[in-house]
Amino acid sequence: MATPAIRTFRKLEGLFCVYKPAGVHWKLVRDSIETNLLKGLNAAPSQPLPHEVRLLAQPRHESEASKGLTVSAVSVPVLSKHPLVTGPEFQHIRVGVGHRLDTFSSGVLVLAVGNGNKALNDFYTTRVTRDYTLEAEFGTATDNFTNTGRVVERSTYDHITQDKLERVLSMLEGVNQKTLLTYSSIDMRSQEAYEMAVQGLLGPEGKSTPILTGLRCIRFQPPNFTLEVQCLNETQKYLRKIVHEIGLELRSTAVCNGVRRTRDGLFTLQDALIHHHWTAADVMQAIQLYHSTKKNKKPSKAANKTSALQTSEDNITETQQSEINDGVAR
Repeated sequence: MATPAIRTFRKLEGLFCVYKPAGVHWKLVRDSIETNLLKGLNAAPSQPLPHEVRLLAQPRHESEASKGLTVSAVSVPVLSKHPLVTGPEFQHIRVGVGHRLDTFSSGVLVLAVGNGNKALNDFYTTRVTRDYTLEAEFGTATDNFTNTGRVVERSTYDHITQDKLERVLSMLEGVNQKTLLTYSSIDMRSQEAYEMAVQGLLGPEGKSTPILTGLRCIRFQPPNFTLEVQCLNETQKYLRKIVHEIGLELRSTAVCNGVRRTRDGLFTLQDALIHHHWTAADVMQAIQLYHSTKKNKKPSKAANKTSALQTSEDNITETQQSEINDGVAR
């Protein structure tokens, strides 16, 4: 018979996400959640102690000593099963971590408990895209592409306009769309490739170089600007380097002031638990919500294969479509 703690643990098995603040290592986030989950599980009411029958001697007076020893069967609790003897029922719980965020980045961090670790592996075998918001600044270059690094160059930025920035972003997006087609396992001369390209479902099979599937400027107030990025197989260092390269393309320099992940596959900022909600009860609620959402969506087999790729038809340039059409015509 399952104990209350075990029944609680079964409700905790699944995927959920938290908001990782900047300046905190992801291992500290995981360890904090593991500690809170263990506290919640071990706080569950324990089962009554089992009893066993033992033969105990009955007390007797000195006048009854000559009559011999008197014993009786008595039901007593098994103290060896007491929590103070056995210790907490759960002493370790495995919390898996999805696509990691480095110390200087913030945003959505996907975690898994119990058999959710297998679901986490399956989740990342699909072509999962992630969204980021990059806060950047023109006029400075550093050795690590962040505003906290050692300054190696300063430059002017008065000549940079939003139109020039948009042209550079379009160029980078086009290059990455060609890379996306290169790493796709679909024959570019087939009708299937054309249909998948129209639906925005083309993507690399397995590991590939980092690929930007979407890139746009959502705020331009020189020297500061903000980029919104959709990508595959990226690292946060790579995204900071992209900001540096944008500065060079504009005949200036740029550093990244902050990297914030706003979406990881199905999980968004609205789903992320902040630090005050990293408790067993809130995690359980988030996991139950994830299960109910997953059941309601019921994706098809084809959608499962490309469930997280959000690239739309607008991301496929006319040049790429013509290349695919030419392949089909041949």
